[in-house]
Amino acid sequence: MTRLGLTGGIGSGKSTVAQMLASLGAAVIDADASSRALTAAGGRAINAIKDEFGESFITPQGAMDREAMRALAYGDANAKKRLEAIIHPLVGAETHKQTVAALEAGHSLIVFDIPLLVESGRWRRQLDSILVIDCTASTQIRRVVLRNTLAPEQVQTIIDAQASRQQRLGAADAVIFNDGLSMDDLLDEVRQVAQGFGLSLP
Repeated sequence: MTRLGLTGGIGSGKSTVAQMLASLGAAVIDADASSRALTAAGGRAINAIKDEFGESFITPQGAMDREAMRALAYGDANAKKRLEAIIHPLVGAETHKQTVAALEAGHSLIVFDIPLLVESGRWRRQLDSILVIDCTASTQIRRVVLRNTLAPEQVQTIIDAQASRQQRLGAADAVIFNDGLSMDDLLDEVRQVAQGFGLSLP
């Protein structure tokens, strides 16, 4: 069994690659999805967030107010650490549970979809290898503007807040350069990488 970390900057196509890996038979564990579930209405992190940050960071529906928390965390590094101290152990526990289930199901390749893998620093020792989905910054901006209707300046701000392209490439054991590829070409690249990491394909 291989534990493969999957990461890439916003607009790189990481989520598409994760879906392709799942379709090929890999078990995909999405850390971001776990985090969102924990902070949704009724999520296991809500009471701790309310105790730590106050009612104003909880929506009327009972979820974490993501916009308010994002604004606070961007301007206050200590607030970001306090939130991570709540979220990370819970994400870790959920990831462990899903990993055990994937092992029991006999998966040979478990993919951990982690947007901020390089930034966090805590994931590397839990992984056998890291796959980075790479593209140019101009491609990132173009894709996100089309997808989310954000202004290019807003997308650039998000890119600047993430690990640099050089930092991600420096952490990579394998890279897919997803720039100018058709979906079929991208799937061919994903198949090759998946086989290289031990996934048996028909």
